[in-house]
Amino acid sequence: MTIRIRTTRRARTRVRRKLIAGLVATSMAALLSACGAGTGSGPNEINWWTWDDKQAAGYEACATAFEKANPGVHVKISQYQSTDYFTKLLANFVAGTAPDAFQNSPQFFQQYASLNQLMPLDDLMARTGYDLDKFSTGTNTWKYTDGKQYGLPLDWASAAFFYSGDTMKKAGYTAADLDSMTWNPDDGGSFDKVVAHLTVDKKGVRGDEPGFDKKHVATFGIGTMGTKDFTGQMTWAPFLLSMGWHMGDKALWPTKFNYDDPRFARTMKYIRSLSDRGFAPRDGEFASAGNTPSGPELIGSGKVALMPDGSWAAANYALVPKLKIKIAPTVLGPDGKTRGEVSSSNGNNIWAGTPHPDLTWKWVSYMGSEDCQTRASAGGSFFPSIPAAMDASAKSMLRKGVDLSVFIDQQKNGELNPSPPYGNGTELQAVVEPLIQEYFSHGRNEDVFAQMAKKTKSLLAEGK
Repeated sequence: MTIRIRTTRRARTRVRRKLIAGLVATSMAALLSACGAGTGSGPNEINWWTWDDKQAAGYEACATAFEKANPGVHVKISQYQSTDYFTKLLANFVAGTAPDAFQNSPQFFQQYASLNQLMPLDDLMARTGYDLDKFSTGTNTWKYTDGKQYGLPLDWASAAFFYSGDTMKKAGYTAADLDSMTWNPDDGGSFDKVVAHLTVDKKGVRGDEPGFDKKHVATFGIGTMGTKDFTGQMTWAPFLLSMGWHMGDKALWPTKFNYDDPRFARTMKYIRSLSDRGFAPRDGEFASAGNTPSGPELIGSGKVALMPDGSWAAANYALVPKLKIKIAPTVLGPDGKTRGEVSSSNGNNIWAGTPHPDLTWKWVSYMGSEDCQTRASAGGSFFPSIPAAMDASAKSMLRKGVDLSVFIDQQKNGELNPSPPYGNGTELQAVVEPLIQEYFSHGRNEDVFAQMAKKTKSLLAEGK
């Protein structure tokens, strides 16, 4: 069901003022450095931006094929660090020099659409016969409150557990043991038993053995679970979804986030207990000089046995020398049957001010084709949104020794829960994440969840 909500002129003006004020606050230097980096193109040049170096490299193969099929056309792909990307993009909106098309995150969709910076694609799709049904997930994420489609899914992602096959064999576990882990918020189910056994202190005592020293751990059974991420995609969200919980009160444009659901409190209490008992590191425990080791580094060094991580990291695990990487699905819920994962999907948007919309659409629609997505994802560094292209990517990764069937099964079994589009994403993150961080650091207890729900309800209403 599509939720259609009219955005008032007053609301749009308020959002516009907030964004422009934010840009000024980031300093004129940032603004000036970004200006001139946008469109500035001739009639046959298309500028496309991304923050993802892997997708920048992957879509270069598409650009080459597109230019060959369209003589005289040049596609310029620019990649910026995620820390600078959205500031540069907003600055170029203000300056009128934004790229013709760009990768976007759902977190910023509402802001850009409310400022009339995104081109609706409905007429272009109808005129060219473009079919959205080719995508496996993510199409509704890019449908705005006015009912129009403003973006095409560019990729998709979810989460799973990564581990070393040799480590599990040494601990006495098979792949089937990990694939069938169950969980409940009372005693943690078989998942808790596995994590306890995989945890080893510096004297070699396991977490489920007498004498285990939780203050001196050599190998944590599970990677960091108590993170400040307000969506919990890689950590706590799959546990909640396995009990039927959902992030928002609506699948599209929710009016509240269900942080005050009793299941949320029970789950977070369990998640926090993992680090309290020494089975999981606390957030930032491995950080040194501002750097935090990646999941592959933690698995490779033996500091973590089971790593919750995003699907986008799969290719990096394949690069760890002499490591037989395996992937286990997220936990089954208390009923022993239900799994759930948050499926996020970045989108491909066209700037409303592009001087050549038809040519830009030709490029963007080609990016949303099986041919292009198969080319772009050949290295397995990201998951394409079209199933046939995803199958090709999985075969590529299997040749490198990484089996992505867990993620394929998530699609086929209907386990994916698309992240809902929502308003005021930047402020939501700024307000909610410190509160979650306080909870996991024991600065606050369960009372914080009602506060989180109240604040998000207010911020979501402001974002309409």
